[in-house]
Amino acid sequence: MIDTLMSPIDSLFYTKHFLRAGFMSMEPVTGHVKAYVGGPNFSAFQYDMVSTGRRQIGSTIKPFLYTYAMEEGFTPCDQLLNEQPTIYDELGRPWTPRNSGSARVGEMVDLRWALTNSNNWISARLMSQLSPATLARNMHNFGITNKLDPVIALCLGPCDVSVKEMVTAYSAFANKGMRVDPVFVTAIADNNGNIISEFTPRHTEVISTDAYYKILSILLNVVDGGTGNRLRRPPYNLTAQMGGKTGTTNSNSDGWFMGFTPQLVSGTWVGGEERYIHFNGMAMGQGASMALPIYGKFMQKVYADPTLPYKQDAKFTFPANVNLCEKEYYGEFADEQEETGESIEGVFD
Repeated sequence: MIDTLMSPIDSLFYTKHFLRAGFMSMEPVTGHVKAYVGGPNFSAFQYDMVSTGRRQIGSTIKPFLYTYAMEEGFTPCDQLLNEQPTIYDELGRPWTPRNSGSARVGEMVDLRWALTNSNNWISARLMSQLSPATLARNMHNFGITNKLDPVIALCLGPCDVSVKEMVTAYSAFANKGMRVDPVFVTAIADNNGNIISEFTPRHTEVISTDAYYKILSILLNVVDGGTGNRLRRPPYNLTAQMGGKTGTTNSNSDGWFMGFTPQLVSGTWVGGEERYIHFNGMAMGQGASMALPIYGKFMQKVYADPTLPYKQDAKFTFPANVNLCEKEYYGEFADEQEETGESIEGVFD
C-alpha cells in the first residue's frame, strides 16, 4: 500500500484492472472446509467471491449434464456427430452454439472424448435429447440454490453460481455420488468448555452408483488427457489421481477450475469485478490459464506439507465388475488429446 495522488478516472482504472478471485477447498466425506479465500486482498477488496459473489460457470456445468445423461442410460462410449447443430427451443427459436476447437469436426465422437475436450456441440446435441427443466432440477439437488432458467443453452453454463455451491456440488463426484454440505464449525463451547452445540456432516445422494462410476471415469480423464492436463506438466507435475473440469464464459470474462481427489474437492474462479473486464484471447482467458494455476499451486503446497494427512497415492476405487461402456473398464481411458483450449459458450441472441 502506498499513499499517492491520482485523478478519479485513473484511480478507477487502476482499481478495476485487478483480477478478482475466489477459492474454497473441503473434504468431500466430512464436509470440513480446509481453505477459504474470498478475494485477492481483504484490505483492498472486501467482497466475498466464494459465498456472496456469483458468476457464470461456463463449461463447469457439463459434468451435471453428463451425469444426467448417464442416469438416462447413456454411456461414455455412446457417439454423437461432432458438427455444429442448430437446435430449436419450445418457442421455435433457433440456437446455434459455437465451439473453439476444430478437432474431429464431422466425425462421430464418444461422450468420453467430448467431455474430456469440453466440446460445446456435443453438449448441445445431448441437451436436445434431454430436458432442460430436469437438468435444472438435478443441479438444485446437487446443492445449487440460485435460479436456473430451464432453457437449452443452460447446458453451456450461462447461469450464475457461487464457488461454495460449486464445491458443494462437485463433492458428489469425489464421494461416491453423495453430496456433502460444507461444515465451517464442528462445535460451539462456552467459556467453561461445555459443548453447547455440535455439527455433523449432512450427506445427500445425488448420483446413482451406476452413473457415478461412468462420470467419474470421464472426469479423471479430463486431468489425465484433456483440458485439465496442465496439472500433469511443469510447473505442477502432480501425480495424484484427480478429476476436474475447466470453465470459460463468453468474452473470456470468467475462468473456472473445479478439481477433486479422494481427499479434497476444490473450486476456484477468476475474473474482473465487472463482466466487461476480460482477456482478449483464449490463451490467457481460458479457465485452464486463469483458474487452474491457483488449484495447481495449492495442491503442490498441500502435498509438500508432511504435517497434512493428504497424500498423492490416494486412489478412487472402482468395483471389479463395473461396466462403463458395454465392457469392463478400470483405469483405462481415452487416448490423450492435445489441449486445444476451453470452449466458447453460446447463448440465445
